[in-house]
Amino acid sequence: MTEWYAIMAEDRPDSLEARKVHRPAHLARLEALRNAGRLLVAGPHPAIDSPEPGPAGFSGSLIVAGFASLQDAEDWAAADPFRLNGVYAKIVVKPFIKVMP
Repeated sequence: MTEWYAIMAEDRPDSLEARKVHRPAHLARLEALRNAGRLLVAGPHPAIDSPEPGPAGFSGSLIVAGFASLQDAEDWAAADPFRLNGVYAKIVVKPFIKVMP
């Protein structure tokens, strides 16, 4: 049985260039989750109140996806290219209960 988990990541300062470089590999992993029907939502948090933050970049990301266990979700998050290549400074993974919509 697959349960939902929220993966909340915080970017390190000045991560925009590394984010750009490693974004294709990061997105490929998200696409694999989506194609398996296991991705509820994913996206970045702009560092400023704008859908196009430009050089201000991003402060982190949120991914809500299905995994067999908390450990599986943590392992998946730890292997993310953004984590492995220094975009993310911190990742917190928590169980998530989808109520709406």
